[in-house]
Amino acid sequence: MEIGGDEYLSFFRLDPFLKNDTLMFFLMTIEIKLRKGEPMDRAIRRLKKRLDREGVIRDVRAKRYFEKPSDKKRIARKVAAFSQMLRTRYEKM
Repeated sequence: MEIGGDEYLSFFRLDPFLKNDTLMFFLMTIEIKLRKGEPMDRAIRRLKKRLDREGVIRDVRAKRYFEKPSDKKRIARKVAAFSQMLRTRYEKM
């Protein structure tokens, strides 16, 4: 299926923020303009790459569950320790 012209593929992300007991939403739009004569699967691939580059999927997965600040710090220390171990290991090579 080929579509050309000024059609757009869009992805909408909703981030809920609680403020004063009301639910508010932040809307972010990522658009991919279809090129003339471009197959739909190629446009979808470009959309997926842009979503990956901008970290939309990662953000959605991270916000799926609440994570305590202490847990975030513990994981960050663990990642830093692992990175430092790799840095020292490959520094000696």
